[in-house]
Amino acid sequence: MKKLRGLLGTGALLMAGAAGAQVEDMPGGPRVNQLNLHEGVTQIAHEIMWIHWMMLIICAVIFVGVFGVMFYSIIMHRKSRGAVAAKFHEHVGIEVAWTIIPFIIVIAMALPATRTVVAMKDTSSSDLTVKVTGYQWKWGYEYIDGPAQGVKFLANLATPRAQIDGTEPRGNLYLMEVDKALVVPVNKKVRIVLTSNDVIHSWMIPEFGVKQDAMPGFLRDTWFRAEKIGTYRGQCAELCGKDHAFMPIVVEVVSQADYDKWAADQKKALAAAADDPNKKWTKEELIARGQQVYTTTCVACHQATGKGLPGTFPALDGDEKFVLAPMKGQILTVLNGHPGTAMAAFRDQLNDVEIASVITYTRNSWGNAGKGKDPVVQPADVKALR
Repeated sequence: MKKLRGLLGTGALLMAGAAGAQVEDMPGGPRVNQLNLHEGVTQIAHEIMWIHWMMLIICAVIFVGVFGVMFYSIIMHRKSRGAVAAKFHEHVGIEVAWTIIPFIIVIAMALPATRTVVAMKDTSSSDLTVKVTGYQWKWGYEYIDGPAQGVKFLANLATPRAQIDGTEPRGNLYLMEVDKALVVPVNKKVRIVLTSNDVIHSWMIPEFGVKQDAMPGFLRDTWFRAEKIGTYRGQCAELCGKDHAFMPIVVEVVSQADYDKWAADQKKALAAAADDPNKKWTKEELIARGQQVYTTTCVACHQATGKGLPGTFPALDGDEKFVLAPMKGQILTVLNGHPGTAMAAFRDQLNDVEIASVITYTRNSWGNAGKGKDPVVQPADVKALR
């Protein structure tokens, strides 16, 4: 009874929070009751909007004209009014008209559309190039040139797990927030080079008029030039697996001065946080670091309790095949994944220290502590098997 009262109390709290919360426009995302396309902050987005309305108006005029003539003919030339059907075999003028007029309409629609599509594919003369890699289920960014050259990071979903599980009210940025956003300067042509580490993903920012698939084994590119400072949001637009809905994209457009400062800060942070795979870490250091890696990389599939998802992801708690067995099997699993299963390879996502620490964390967490072999895995062990 006490547990039931607690559940009812929690439910009432969530309902009260939901009732009292006011739904607002999402910054850089969809607006409340939005019916139209995004207005956009790039020239391509503006052209897409113009083509959309141009074609909609043409189709509406054709619709009204065709059905207007049809209904007029049905009503005014019905048999009860004594109408007699005209009898003729062919009419050159009509046949020429219904050939030439649709041809002109199609050309009028095709020319601006083709011009825009060609412009969308022209990634030459870019001011900045960023490589974007799709993972299940996160995005990886690497700056290829410019002030931030060499900076790379993973952008993970930042929505609290409690909101996803429904145990606390959902915020205005539900499923559309990340721990690290892609930062680019305003009024600069940014080339995005896309690929995937596993399955087909799709990088889409409606406000930029950008949607490009990321395919494993291929490099595809697109571009944008944001004309307004702000934060803009999108999502993976390809059905890529269980957590497809949990792959948001956030781009922060800043001034050139702010971008230069951000790039310098990122390089300093990377240099300070550089991991030495030859250093011997203590067990406590590895567990603390491993918990951070597990929370951002593994928890979505294997759960915070280590119980996994039955039928999809195995439990790590009490797993005797890998976690409680000698370290080699688990290291190779994290490095290379398991082809044909949902377990992805992390050799390109995590460095040796991160892999060693997260493996050490799983071997000393939940009910695994003190039970298995090799409770501590050093970065050198991972490096030897990489």
